[in-house]
Amino acid sequence: MTFYDPDEIDRQNAFEKRKQRGKGPPKKGHGKRASLAKNKKNTGHKGRYGHEFFRFEIDKYGTLKYANNSNYRRDSIIQKTLQLSPTLINEIQRIIEDSEIMHEDSSKWPHQDENGRLQLEIEMNGQSINIETAKISSLADTLSTEDPEGLRVLYYLIQDFKCLILSIISLHFKIKPIA
Repeated sequence: MTFYDPDEIDRQNAFEKRKQRGKGPPKKGHGKRASLAKNKKNTGHKGRYGHEFFRFEIDKYGTLKYANNSNYRRDSIIQKTLQLSPTLINEIQRIIEDSEIMHEDSSKWPHQDENGRLQLEIEMNGQSINIETAKISSLADTLSTEDPEGLRVLYYLIQDFKCLILSIISLHFKIKPIA
């Protein structure tokens, strides 16, 4: 019996579509990269517990500012600031370049609604992009839109960022270090 990961199949299909457009596989970075001027991600909604959001921003100096506001059980906002290494900045740039989000057209993407919004702002290598769309809760939310492939690229990029940033925060602010 064989099990298939639907996310992996989607990534393989996206790779095949890139090949058909003549773009080939994502390029691997070599040498020194230009500095990341700004990378900002913000998602949130107003719900039963008030305005809830998850936000992080990385400036050109490698400073990561993280904020998470849940208001669940009257929790207060969680804010953290830390300095990222040049190697980690290069990895974030590689993730952005490999996703090709800078080449996506967000004009056909859904606008903010009652479920919330997702905002992504990137300034890198002399290019900038500012995307604001409806909150994407799952990959299934992208299927019923006019540009499912573009939203799929955004969804995977956001998931990669969330995973990376939350791992960094968890490792950096560990209460009991691993012995």
